[in-house]
Amino acid sequence: MDTQKEALCRIISTLANKNEELQNFLETVDNTLTSLQTESCRVMSELEAELEQLSSALDAKGAELRDTIKEEKHRKEAELQKQLSEGKFALLSCEELLEFANQTLTISNEEEFLKAAKQIKERVTMAPAFRLTTRPAVSENMSQFTVDFSAERVGLQQLHFLPVPRAPEIEVSNCVVRDNNITVAWRPTCDPDGDGGRIERYEVEYRKTDGDSSLRAATEACWEKIHNVTETQVTMSGLKFDSRFVVVRVRAKNKTAAGEFSEPVAMETRAYNFGFDAATSHAELKVLGDTVTWEPQGVKGHDPRLRGKENKSSSRSATPSPSKTGSRAGRDRFAGESYTVLGDQEITGGCHYWELRPLADWKSFSVGVAYRASLGRFDQLGKSSGSWCLHASQWLQSSLAAKHNNRAKALECPLPQQIGIYCDYDNGDLSFIDVERLRLLHSFKTKFSQPLVPAFTVWCGGITIMTGLQVPSFMGNFLSTNQSLSNLSQ
Repeated sequence: MDTQKEALCRIISTLANKNEELQNFLETVDNTLTSLQTESCRVMSELEAELEQLSSALDAKGAELRDTIKEEKHRKEAELQKQLSEGKFALLSCEELLEFANQTLTISNEEEFLKAAKQIKERVTMAPAFRLTTRPAVSENMSQFTVDFSAERVGLQQLHFLPVPRAPEIEVSNCVVRDNNITVAWRPTCDPDGDGGRIERYEVEYRKTDGDSSLRAATEACWEKIHNVTETQVTMSGLKFDSRFVVVRVRAKNKTAAGEFSEPVAMETRAYNFGFDAATSHAELKVLGDTVTWEPQGVKGHDPRLRGKENKSSSRSATPSPSKTGSRAGRDRFAGESYTVLGDQEITGGCHYWELRPLADWKSFSVGVAYRASLGRFDQLGKSSGSWCLHASQWLQSSLAAKHNNRAKALECPLPQQIGIYCDYDNGDLSFIDVERLRLLHSFKTKFSQPLVPAFTVWCGGITIMTGLQVPSFMGNFLSTNQSLSNLSQ
């Protein structure tokens, strides 16, 4: 009976969820339909207004052109009338002179003939007919008028209804996750050079998630946006990979509208994330986010009398899992001259990478890994068989050394300002890299037998850690060179 009731309750719960989902779907469709009708009415109204403006502009342009043609007609008519009048006057003068010349030819008196000939010569020189020959002749172009509507006609023919761009398709095979950068490539699903639908830019959005199941709820989450992408791919740089996946989607835009987003695609972002375990931090260390600084307070942890008591209970001072440190913070906290703090996430397999940067006023620090159970409250990194570290100091003089099992090896390297730590748990490799110079500082080769935690010691100054980093591609150069390993190896 109870089993049947439980099954029925599950069925009712499923039906209720489906009912709510269907109601939301119908409400969404109804809202979309209402928006469609409202938007179409608005666009039609705007179109009518635009056409009316175009008609008004055409009427105004026609009136302007009519006035221009009339003015040009009057100008040409006046010029032609003037030329016609001058030509008629010249012709009349020429006919009179020609008649006078013919009469002169009949004069028999030599003196009168010479006098008349002289007059003819002078009148010919000043005759309007000869002066008109120096002026431009009237051509047929005077009767031509041209009104060119070709550009306007082409412009009107280029008016199109612009469809909303279809959603692009992300090309998963061409997407790359590397060196904390994500390159996303996609393919438009319509011809970018098609009539009226030319895609001018894209918009890319991405968000972090810890599971594929959140893909369907991705539209309800907060998205980071990248605007005005003009190519069909984009690279997102400098990301912190503090989630299992990064979900991306993309949509196309033409000159007026943006289309739907593509189907979201989740890309796995494998990286090692951890923080400082404040419960283990020495009382004179201040942990704030990814930074730890040394702030001396003169606490009783320096009292040597505490050491004997601590040594008796050192085997009980460590906790096997950093997730359980809250209730045992007093016993887990480092004391004395062990200015140490541990990471809050264990390493039990695989390859991991993180980085460290000392603050500007640093004097001494150590960075490495350790078996949590092997460290007592007063233990320092590198003093036991269960801790490995790189120790840097610029107190009195600069020095750099690799430490393990109470043995140290001096390193002839400049003090680095950015250190990369690479740990391959399965193969027993622990390497320290000068990131700025891309130089291998030191490598330990061993066989890890217990879970590891990142470990840090700070004295005078402070450090900042960068986590959520993938193993960088440049590590391949160091791993393939088979560098000789330290004689401190276990």
